[in-house]
This record gives sequence, C-alpha cells and structure tokens, in this order.
Amino acid sequence: MNNRQSERGAVAWKIRVTRPGRIRFLAAAAVVAMLVSGTVVGHSADAAFADDYPSWNDVQAARTNTAAAAKQIAEITATIAGLQADVTAKQSLAEQKGEDAQVAQDKYDTKALEAATLKEQADVAKDKAAKSKQQAAQVAARLARTSGNDLPTQIFFSGGKANDMLEQLGLASMVSDQSAGLYAKAIQDQNTAQSLTDTANVAKDALKSLAEAAQKALEEAATAAQAAQAALDEQQAHIATLQAQLETLKTNQQHTEEEYKAGLVAKYGPGADLAAGEISEQGYARPAGGPISSPYGFRVDPYTHNYALHDGTDLGAACGSPIYAAHAGTIVYAGPFGGYGNYIKIDHHDGTFTAYGHIVNGGILVSIGQDVAPGQNIAKIGSTGWSTGCHLHFSVYQGSGTIDPVPFLRDRGISLAGNGG
Repeated sequence: MNNRQSERGAVAWKIRVTRPGRIRFLAAAAVVAMLVSGTVVGHSADAAFADDYPSWNDVQAARTNTAAAAKQIAEITATIAGLQADVTAKQSLAEQKGEDAQVAQDKYDTKALEAATLKEQADVAKDKAAKSKQQAAQVAARLARTSGNDLPTQIFFSGGKANDMLEQLGLASMVSDQSAGLYAKAIQDQNTAQSLTDTANVAKDALKSLAEAAQKALEEAATAAQAAQAALDEQQAHIATLQAQLETLKTNQQHTEEEYKAGLVAKYGPGADLAAGEISEQGYARPAGGPISSPYGFRVDPYTHNYALHDGTDLGAACGSPIYAAHAGTIVYAGPFGGYGNYIKIDHHDGTFTAYGHIVNGGILVSIGQDVAPGQNIAKIGSTGWSTGCHLHFSVYQGSGTIDPVPFLRDRGISLAGNGG
C-alpha cells in the first residue's frame, strides 16, 4: 500500500447511516414456519434484517428439515438471481436512456445552430434587398428629373447633329435598361429575404418541441440512473448475507450460527490454526488468506518511492479471493478512497476500526450502514489504487491513528503468520 501518515486515522468515521431499500423475498419465512416447529436461537443481526428476506432463524430452522432446506435453497438462489438480473436490466435501461438523452440534445443543438444561421442569412438578405430598392429608386428619380419622363423626345428636338442625337439616344436606352434591371434585382432580393425569413421562423418553431423532447429524455435518463443505483445498492446490501445463508443451508448442519461459530473454535482452535475467515474464541477472524507481503512500519513505498509510514499489513492473496470482516461491526464506508483504491471501513463500536484496501472493481459485497459478522465475506481481493499487484491492505485504527495489525490480532487469537489457508 502507499505511504500515509497515521494522523489520517483521527478522521471521525462515526457517521449517521441509513439502510438501503428492501425488495420482496418469496415468503420463505412463512414456508419454513409451516414445515418446522420448535424454538431456535437466532443470530443477533436478525432484528436489523428485513422481514421480507429469510432470517437466520429461517435458515437454521430449514436445516433441520430436508424438504424445507431444498425449498429454501431454491428460493434464496432465485432471489440472488433476481437481484443480479434486476441490476443488469436497470443498468441497461439507464445506458439506453442516457444515449437517448444525448441524441435528443444533439438534435436540439443542431436545429438551434440551423435556426441561428438562417436568421443571420435572412438579416443579410433583408439589408441587401433594402439597398437594391434604394438604388433602383435613385436611378428612376434621376431619369425622371433629366427628361421629364420623355428623354428620347427631348433628344430628337434638341437640334443637334445626327451623330450626337444617335449617341444620346443610345445612352437613354442604356439608362432605361439599367433602371429596369435594378428594379428586377430589388424584387428578387426581397423575395430571397422573405424566403429565408420564413425558413428561419420554421426552424425556430421546431426548437420548442426539440427542447421539450431533450428535457423529457434527460428526466427519463435521470430516473433510470437512479433506479439502477437503487438496484445496485439493494444487491450490495443483501447479496453477501443471502450467499452466506445459502452456504449455511448446503452444509446441512443441525445448529444455529452461534453454535456454528463455537463448533469452528472447537474444531480448529484459536490462533494460527484458523483459516482465513474462521472465527477465534474472542470473536475475530483472519481478514484474508496469503502470507504477509509487506508489514506495518516505515518503508520506501514501491508505488510512490517515498519513505514514509506503511499504515497497515499487506496480505498477498490471489486476485478475486475473499476478504473477511475481522470482527463484528458496522460498515461506515464502502467505495473508492484515493490511493487505497476500492475500500471498506468497519466501526467495531469499541473505539477500534478496521480497513480493507485495494478491493477489485465490483468486489465490494456490503454497503454503508450494514452490520457484519466476524468472518463474513465482505469483498474480493484486487489491485485498485496505489498498488503494484493483487493483495489486501489491512489497517487497524485505534485512538488517534493506526497500529500494527499483527500483535493486535495475535492478542485476539488470530495469527497473520503463514498463508492463512
């Protein structure tokens, strides 16, 4: 991971969060209630989970009955597929609406430019027509003043020589022809100006409907984008829990999740014998598999080449492999976070926070405000942000900054030595 000063740990992460919306599950709780009787000890997160999703009580009850378990597996599988399909469909619609909005805006912009150009051409044509009219009128007035409207007669009776008379008659004919030509040109220029004005007005009128279409397309695109984001939030909020429930059912074990955790401790024992994600007696889990590739402490950062504090422990796990919550808590951040890349931070409500960096794009499986259990799969290993290869950057925040995760977890029954397999 990049080098960062531990003072950044002093940033307050206890923000107010809200839970995403919930979708309707296939009445799994009702099915299980009909098939199974008896009292089952529930998971502590049940009260916070939506009534229309299967609860951990439902999952535990279904495991005691083969038929109920099979039905529950089918329903959870369908729910997961439905969440994924809903996200895909809404994202596809949002992309299409976005393209429609751009096309509508392009049409408006093109027509607006056309209308402005036509208006400019019409204005130029009007000026030209006015000048042509003025020029024709000046020539006609000059002709009238010169001959009293009968220039040929005046020349004939002037008494001049024959050659002079012929020359003057030729000039008179030229003046008359020029006057007629100027008049015809003035009429033509006026007609051109009127035609351009009419065309410009038509283009201007078309702008209103195009503007309305562009606005409507933009609103539809915004609505579709919001729906796609809501579907993605819904999926991220519940997919990890649903997958955990599905896996729990497939184990076909006859005990509650609390009993399951106790069984893991009894089976594996605390400390180095626990695999990644398995829970220690103190309620902690190794956050990922793989050996330590870079310890906590000052070093020359391989990405920035600066000498500064490496504020976490890097675990060199394979790309796409799971990342687990080190302890129970609440997600206070899940998203991009500068050099950490895609990043999750968990408040453990005891003055301690843990953070998980460089998560693969699309690999965040939880959302802000979600409660998580120790050992819950919350993300997938990646190499986003300031990273030179796939690994987990795991940090522990306590007090005013970060502390070394290795002794912290060792005191809680978890060893980061070895591969965590």
